Amino acid sequence: MKRRALLLAAALLPASLWAQSSATEQRWKKELDAFAAADRQQMPPPGGVLFVGSSSIRFWTALETTFADQAVVIKRGFGGSRLSESADLVHRLVLPYQPRLVVLYAGENDIHEGSTPLELLGHFQRFVQQVQGALPSTRVAFMAIKPSPSRVAFMATMREANLLIQTHVLQHDNLDYIDVHTAMLDNDGRPRPELFVRDQLHLSAEGYGLWRQIVSAHLRP
Repeated sequence: MKRRALLLAAALLPASLWAQSSATEQRWKKELDAFAAADRQQMPPPGGVLFVGSSSIRFWTALETTFADQAVVIKRGFGGSRLSESADLVHRLVLPYQPRLVVLYAGENDIHEGSTPLELLGHFQRFVQQVQGALPSTRVAFMAIKPSPSRVAFMATMREANLLIQTHVLQHDNLDYIDVHTAMLDNDGRPRPELFVRDQLHLSAEGYGLWRQIVSAHLRP
């Protein structure tokens, strides 16, 4: 299955992007090896819901059992990663699992490191192209970039990126946009601090509780 995923990814990517994917694979070798070891121990059955992305996915405790109405939930978050890297690693993070739905949270780190909203849209489109090029019936849902208190300086850029991706999603039947951003703001449009742990970047139990309520409505077949 994984060899087939690699062949599909190679066919979908030009040589320059395949080289970029290989470099990203080396950067995250430890995390990817851990995912592969878990798969060897027990490969999740196809047709599940796959969560992919950065530390907000990685730190979501008991995510696999959070949505009781879902038979199969898979968590493949790798902390500190970028949206561009999720796109680079579709062949490792998505294709082997043949999910019916991919829920993607990433982009916050890209913006913090200087990426533009248009670049994020391009990374998302590349992610979708690879997933649906190999798995045409798989839906992709993008979780809006959250308004972290520690990154308020980037909120305008985050909103612009969210809007670009949401606009793109609305033009395609097999895509979805999950707006967690709006519910995380107070009445004055500021991030709600109680939704975050002490670093004011990662989510608290209350923050994940809010995410669970919002995301659950988007997981129905």
